[in-house]
Amino acid sequence: MAYEISRVDYFYATLPDQPGEAYQVLSILRELGVNLLAFAAVPIGPNRTQLTLFPEGSLEMIAEARKADLVLDGPHHALLVRGDDEAGALARIHQKLDKAGVCVFASTGVADGSGCFSYVLYVRPDDFERASVSLGV
Repeated sequence: MAYEISRVDYFYATLPDQPGEAYQVLSILRELGVNLLAFAAVPIGPNRTQLTLFPEGSLEMIAEARKADLVLDGPHHALLVRGDDEAGALARIHQKLDKAGVCVFASTGVADGSGCFSYVLYVRPDDFERASVSLGV
């Protein structure tokens, strides 16, 4: 199986859970020229939503967010896996992390329907280097 793993930074933006809020943030980032590698939105309580933004360039994200008065929490670190979709692809990655004693505390993945997948692994900050080394990053 062929896959590529890279270290990525991510940022949180917490917004009111109202129509158009994510659109506004994503539009601002588009206007600022910030390219996202990944994006997630999850509810955090009855009236709030947390956006998780994975920019292609963290320094650019920080600088551009400041210009736009966009409040972000981060950068935080994660691992982005992209590769050929096949049975067992994620199991092999988790096996390496298990052997290294690294606990994945959250993850999100998607297959694109044309034979490829992307997968974001969140590990605790004190496990990040060990996870990176165990995956050859």
